[in-house]
Amino acid sequence: MDGKQKTPHSRNLRKGRYSSPFQVYLITAVTWNRMPVFADIWAGRRVVQIMRDYQRSAETLCYVVMPDHFHWLFRLLPGFSLVQVVGGVKRNSTCRVNRYLNRQARLWQDGFHDRALRRDEDMKAMARYIVANPLRAGLVSDIGDYPLWDAAWL
Repeated sequence: MDGKQKTPHSRNLRKGRYSSPFQVYLITAVTWNRMPVFADIWAGRRVVQIMRDYQRSAETLCYVVMPDHFHWLFRLLPGFSLVQVVGGVKRNSTCRVNRYLNRQARLWQDGFHDRALRRDEDMKAMARYIVANPLRAGLVSDIGDYPLWDAAWL
């Protein structure tokens, strides 16, 4: 498959996608072929910096960057869409990570998974679940030892 062709899977991820201002979304994006690019902490820090650059369009509540994907919990701000925000983060992080690694390669799989949180869902519990990913994956035994996460409440 060439890099421009969309997979049926990525088209399915877009079905029913709706952007709503002030809605809280949980986003998951996966690296191309699940390559563990962010096992290099400095590559992962570039993704974190890009997320921070998007604070005017998406208020970050929590994130974790794992070796081959990220989870990002944010409140979408008015005037922006999920596709704009997540697409921008993926596009800009590709440029910065490739520059850092001195390469020209695809970084992300097409599309992303999004889930709108219901108003009654406990966002703090969701944030704890998200940042515990490195523990569940066996990358660290104490979350304080993992450098690529943050949460507004923790």
